[in-house]
Amino acid sequence: MTSFTERVIAIIRTIPEGKVMTYGQIARQAGSPRGARQVVRILHAMSKKYNLPWHRVINSKGEISLQEDEAFQMQSFLLQAEGVEVTNDRHICLEQFQFHGNESE
Repeated sequence: MTSFTERVIAIIRTIPEGKVMTYGQIARQAGSPRGARQVVRILHAMSKKYNLPWHRVINSKGEISLQEDEAFQMQSFLLQAEGVEVTNDRHICLEQFQFHGNESE
C-alpha cells in the first residue's frame, strides 16, 4: 500500500458522524492536490476491508456523486441517519456539514 493510500484511509477514518469531506479535500490533505480520482478508487477498493465511512465523502459541489440508484439511496440514507441534510435529492450544504480536519485555513 502506498503512503498516499495510507494517508487517505487515515483521513477518511477521522470524519466524524454528521460531517462530510470532499474527494479533493481528502486528496489535498493526503498530499496530492490533484488526486481526487485516486481517492474515489481507494474508497471503492478499500471501504469494506478497512470499514471506512465511505458515505461521508462527496464531490466538490456538495453532492452525492454515485449514479447507481441503490448505492445513491444507501449513501443518502446513511447521511440522513447521521443528521446530514440531503436536499434536492443529492445536495449537502458544505458550509454546514463539511469537516475540515487538519486543513490549515
